[in-house]
Amino acid sequence: MRLLLIYPYVPYPLNRGTYHRVYNLARELGRYHAIDLFCLDEGGDAARAEAFAFAQRIHFEPFAHPPWPRLFPQRLLNPVPTTVQHWSSPGVAEALKKFASGRKYDAVHFCDLVLWQYASLLPRGPLRIMDRSRVDWLFQLEELKHLQVDFTGRLLRRENLWKLGRYERQVAAQIDATVVCGPEDEIFLRRHVPEAVKIKVLANGVDEAFFSREIFPPRPEPEPTVLFCGAMDYSPNVDGLKWYFEEVDALLLKKTPNRRVLIVGKKPLPAVQALAARPGVTVTGEVPDVRPYYQKSWVQMVPLRIGGGTRLKIVESLALGTPVVSTTIGAQGLDLRDGEHLLLADTPDDFATQLALILEDEALRTRLSEAGRAQVLAHYTWRQLGRELSEAYETLLKEKLP
Repeated sequence: MRLLLIYPYVPYPLNRGTYHRVYNLARELGRYHAIDLFCLDEGGDAARAEAFAFAQRIHFEPFAHPPWPRLFPQRLLNPVPTTVQHWSSPGVAEALKKFASGRKYDAVHFCDLVLWQYASLLPRGPLRIMDRSRVDWLFQLEELKHLQVDFTGRLLRRENLWKLGRYERQVAAQIDATVVCGPEDEIFLRRHVPEAVKIKVLANGVDEAFFSREIFPPRPEPEPTVLFCGAMDYSPNVDGLKWYFEEVDALLLKKTPNRRVLIVGKKPLPAVQALAARPGVTVTGEVPDVRPYYQKSWVQMVPLRIGGGTRLKIVESLALGTPVVSTTIGAQGLDLRDGEHLLLADTPDDFATQLALILEDEALRTRLSEAGRAQVLAHYTWRQLGRELSEAYETLLKEKLP
């Protein structure tokens, strides 16, 4: 097959969960098919093209987000969701048409709802497949439950949600399939889009050669160390840390007074940076390599309350043998069983209890580490997931051909 892949960013370097997903799936598709790659590019670093040797043709289109539209008339009178308008830029459509001109594609694979405004302008014929790093409609609904937003902010978010739902249904009626990260995304979409829409669930994975326990064997710190890893300007991560330190940490300190917490990830917001003032808490900011932090930690916590999207920290952690305590939402989309592959907890008391238990019990850490790692390597490597996606695309093409 010849595939045109369209991304709303250049997914490299791999310093965000979404970048890991889209880059590795693109690389794996490139093992089986001819790939052309078109990316919106806010960074302007042409050297990144070297990371995409699996693509036959590459174009990075310079891009800058337009200002957020004024409430009236640009926002309220426009049926397109504001969060989609935020990805509109003059010249992108023409650049994409020029890049694709004269090429016969079997499928156009575009990442997320925001790119439909460009993908929809290409000639009909190829499969149209939307890959979802998250379902924005579901994500924004979840976000609204937990974020502190004033009355006006809530009204504006609800206005955008109404438009997102309408837009989602319009797009669903015009594409051949959509790919989502987990069954919760599929269940949500099945409730709201036509039954005929084909939905492929493809979990998140890990590069087992990079996140290798043989290269980075566990070397835990002398004191019990809890890791939280992820982009620190991403609202679910910030909200999860807020919940942990407001509701859970004091309970854990009563059980494990010498606990340490490592918060590792790029662009920590001021609220995250302020956590470094707490005893035993370190906020690193962006690091050149996250593997040494997995290596030195006794456990990774995933105290997330907002679902949807990619959460690669669990599969990466388990691939390296670092056990995990997560909320149920945090572990969505992964076939990992509580008490066998990881520990799950959803209340402050339960979360603190599970963390204390795993920090105190070396045998439990070892058992969860081994079982979790085996499950991840058996089911969640990018090589396996990429082959599964490739086969799904080939099946879709056969079904469409006369």
